Amino acid sequence: MKKYALLSVGLVAMLASCSDDDVTPSEPVNEEEVITKMTVNFVPEGGGDTLKFTFEDADGPGGNDPVITKDDLKANTVYNTSIGLWSDEGEDIAEEVSEEDNEHQFFFEVTDLNATYVYDDEDGDGNPVGLKTIWTTTDASTGDFQVILRHEPNKSASGVSEGDITNAGGETDIEVVFEDVKID
Repeated sequence: MKKYALLSVGLVAMLASCSDDDVTPSEPVNEEEVITKMTVNFVPEGGGDTLKFTFEDADGPGGNDPVITKDDLKANTVYNTSIGLWSDEGEDIAEEVSEEDNEHQFFFEVTDLNATYVYDDEDGDGNPVGLKTIWTTTDASTGDFQVILRHEPNKSASGVSEGDITNAGGETDIEVVFEDVKID
């Protein structure tokens, strides 16, 4: 498992945010920024402390290992979540994703964790984005969840609007695995 975690973290550090490959000479070029920080905030419905899951790679790909922090979730709780993203220059990439929502979608893969999610935001065509989700936990468990941001996924492909990444296509902007998350 640790070998997988190191490989995942290494791959995550190499991933960059979006660029527009179909640029004509009269259009400005959308330079790639490296996403160096992601936060996933879990706010319990009915009140309580915000729980934070963070990924930070301050020196970017190829430097020091990223720092991943996490909190424990509570059993039988509903959480409203939001995702924040920042570039190596401090630019708010989540704002860019929101502005270009038709071209982006987050996917979440949950393993051995008694938690489910539903999307709580959508693009202009009514397809999910994933900057906001609602998570529901049940019984105590320990497992992983992975957050993947895809640029230009095929949102009309089978299962994609339900969060199945299998047929999504597109390019991965960032991928982070939060391992050994506890639900108490």
